Order: sequence, then structure tokens, then C-alpha cells
Amino acid sequence: MVALAELAFSTDDLARVRFAVSPLWEVAPSFRLLRSGAAHPVHRTWADQVRPRLIAAGLDRGWLHELIPPGGGYVPDFLNPAPTGPAPAPAAEREAIRAAPADRVRQDLDHLARHQGALGRRTRALRNDPQGLLPKVTEEIETYWELALAPYWARIRAVLDTDVLHRARTAAEHGTGHLLDTLHPSLSWDGDVLRMARRKQPLTRTTAGTGLLLIPSVFTGTGLRTRTTPPDPPQLAYQARGVGSLWQARPVARADALSAVLGRSRTLLLASLENPASTTRLAHRTGLSPAGVSQHLTALRDAGLVSAHRAGRSVLYARTGAAETLLRAASA
Repeated sequence: MVALAELAFSTDDLARVRFAVSPLWEVAPSFRLLRSGAAHPVHRTWADQVRPRLIAAGLDRGWLHELIPPGGGYVPDFLNPAPTGPAPAPAAEREAIRAAPADRVRQDLDHLARHQGALGRRTRALRNDPQGLLPKVTEEIETYWELALAPYWARIRAVLDTDVLHRARTAAEHGTGHLLDTLHPSLSWDGDVLRMARRKQPLTRTTAGTGLLLIPSVFTGTGLRTRTTPPDPPQLAYQARGVGSLWQARPVARADALSAVLGRSRTLLLASLENPASTTRLAHRTGLSPAGVSQHLTALRDAGLVSAHRAGRSVLYARTGAAETLLRAASA
């Protein structure tokens, strides 16, 4: 067992250090948390809302159930393709999974089998026919995204973007070496080498590719998650700053100011969307009629302040990033 891994950096490697916000890097750790059934100290509010949807959709016994083992451990690398830009769209990342080479999928599933002892029925079939069944996997990931992550993405994305801005400022003021040295307790920078403590596998440029891709995450937890699949750059997912306040309520202190612009009912709806909800639930929360709620939601959606997400037979409405900004400005 390797207690300390060392990754050397050339000038070119340092020049290729970058950040990315990746929707798919949130899928595996969030699914694992839901599957555990545990009352997480930070994500309990989110999990209590999403877990019933997960079960109702049958995702607790589907592809992700076999591909993402409970309690930690290896997740197949093809589920986390290297982000090609600073913030790839979920659809683009799913397409990268769908296009994963068959040999890559089989190699990853063999690795998963060694960790688990054996593959399940679905993963055995996937190993036999990657090209034929990867579309099924990506369809389930899309379903999971829509019911578990998309309604909350504006809030999650704000935390991730804030983390990247903080780290970028650290690098600008103190250098990339200092950034890497302070990124995580298990990492240390020494000259031209990044050392990673408590890593089970070696980490070299032969096994890891060039550069380094840093991925903040709200669901990863306090450990590091890594992916080393040449020719892709090595990827490190770490817990973003500010996760502890992610689900805290954000009351609108000056709803009257916003009401003068949007109207009382639409402001009330935006304030009530602290958590994503259906039209029926919003009618109960606000006292407005379901027809009135539907009409106002359509207007808010057309204005880019609300997004809609399919969750089984229901549609969940959520505030967008623009709405969060507007509410913060009204509360200032």
C-alpha cells in the first residue's frame, strides 16, 4: 500500500493547471449519500427532499445502484469524463460518457469487479455490450440529474463558482504552488512535486497525463476524489468552501421592494421557492390558486427567473441563478 504518492510538475504541467465546475462529478457522491440513508449533517435537508423521488423513480435499483458502490470506494472512471471547459453543460458530459471507448468501459468495470468481488447483472451486461448499453446508462443519469440535482443547481453552482474565484485569487496573489499546498490537508507542494498522503495507488506522469484539473464539489466530502486516465489530465475533486451554509434558508428581508417591480404574487412565489416545489405544493405554501400559480410561474420562467424539472409525474420549479441574484439585491 502506497502511503505517499508524488506527482512531478514541469513548466508545461504548471501552465496547464486549471479549474472546472463539473455537474457529473456531483452525481456519484450525491447518489451514494442518498443510497446510504444516513442523516448527513450538511445535506440532510436536500436528502430528505430527494430520497423519496429517487425511490419513486426506481433509481435505487437501476444502473447507478450497481455502478456506484455504497460506503465509498472506486467509481468507474468513464462516469467522470474530463471536463473540456471551465463549466461544461450536463448534456455535453453525458455525451462524453456515451462516447466512451468500449475498452475503457471494460477496463473500468474489471477494476470495479476487483473492488466489489463481482459485477451485478446490469454491469455484466454493460461489460459485454458497452456501445449498446451506454445510452441506457446516460438516460438514467439524466433522470437522476433532473430529479436530484438540476432543481438545486443554481444554489450549488454559486458555491462552486465562489470557491473557484477564491482559489484563483490565491494563485494570483501567492502562486500556483501555494494554491496546491493549501488546497487540501493531504496535499503538499515541494518545489516541483505535489505530494498526496494516504493514497493507495502511485501517481506519476506516466499514469496521469499532463497538467492538473481541479474540481470543487459540494458532495465529495472531506476526502479527495481522483481520476487518472491518460491522456486526460489528472483530476482532483475536493470539497468546496462554503458547503456548510449551502442549504441554509435565505429569507427575503425586503420583499416589498421587489413586489413593486414583480408584483406581490410573483415575489411571494420566488420567496417560497427556497426549496424546489410543484405547482400544487406552491399553491399550498402561498394560498394562491393552482391556476394563478401556474400563470405566474410561466411568466417567471419566460423571464429566466424560474426553471422547470421533470420528477416522475410532477414538475418541480426552482429559482435560477438570476432569481437568486435578484433576491440578494433586494435584501441588501
